[in-house]
Amino acid sequence: MSTELAPSASSGELSQLRVVGELVERAHAERAELAGLPQREQVLLAAWLSSLRSRRTRRAYSGDLLAWLAWLGEREVDVLSAGRVHVDLWVREQEVAGAAASTVCRRLSALSSFYRYAAAHDLVDVVPTAGVARPTVDRDHTATIGLDGEQTRALLAAADAGPQRLRTAAIVRLLVHSAIRTDELTAADVDALSRDRGHRVLTIVGKGGRRVKIPLAPSTWEALEVYFEARAAAAGPEGWRQRPGQLRQNHLWELVRRLARTAGIDVWDQLSAHSLRHTAITLALDAGANIRDVQDLGRAP
Repeated sequence: MSTELAPSASSGELSQLRVVGELVERAHAERAELAGLPQREQVLLAAWLSSLRSRRTRRAYSGDLLAWLAWLGEREVDVLSAGRVHVDLWVREQEVAGAAASTVCRRLSALSSFYRYAAAHDLVDVVPTAGVARPTVDRDHTATIGLDGEQTRALLAAADAGPQRLRTAAIVRLLVHSAIRTDELTAADVDALSRDRGHRVLTIVGKGGRRVKIPLAPSTWEALEVYFEARAAAAGPEGWRQRPGQLRQNHLWELVRRLARTAGIDVWDQLSAHSLRHTAITLALDAGANIRDVQDLGRAP
């Protein structure tokens, strides 16, 4: 394009373009599937997601909005033109398909957050989720499948015998003994390991951006030490500090299921990314742990 025909952009416009590009790039880093959306939707979702403080919330809500956009796309409805009738129908279809009440509620929360953001920026006149009835959630029930003591020991044995057993043993022990969330583990760095009041701890960023120190069981720390020593021997004195490849939540899910299947656990195909956290809390209660200590282990639902 010749310079005569090329529109000149002001410094303010260029600055805005750079900000938009940075927001989209960050959104892609957390949810690669966003790159498959039309450009306008990418910018909309990236801007909205940037307003959410919690990485966990951004991850969950972005998946919910992708599902919503796909559903609207099948009906040729623009996301900024969707109305209450579309939300009601979407909710009804999920309930008929057997979606858990808690899942439907979370998805509605994601939509509400998105449309409130859009309304605040004058992109929509009405928030279509306003007034939509939420399904009743039984707070005393969880659909998460956990493991009993015997199954947990079998899983640990399988982790100790796998082809990448040093890394796998450390990961599984962190999940089983510390009740760490999968996104907390994938975001953790070796520099987050330290000693506090005589205990080995892992500092993670929990809900709301709160930094939490998680005490590590001796067997967990031993597994980490063995793994780090092996990495240092292979890559030099500072080799243990080099991350061996980004862990992703879906990789952890696949790892847990594969090990459970190897261990002969009959519910291996029903395990979720949160099953070992659920297992850790349940086993602690079964062992007679103080309820306050278990609540600290849970660090909020």
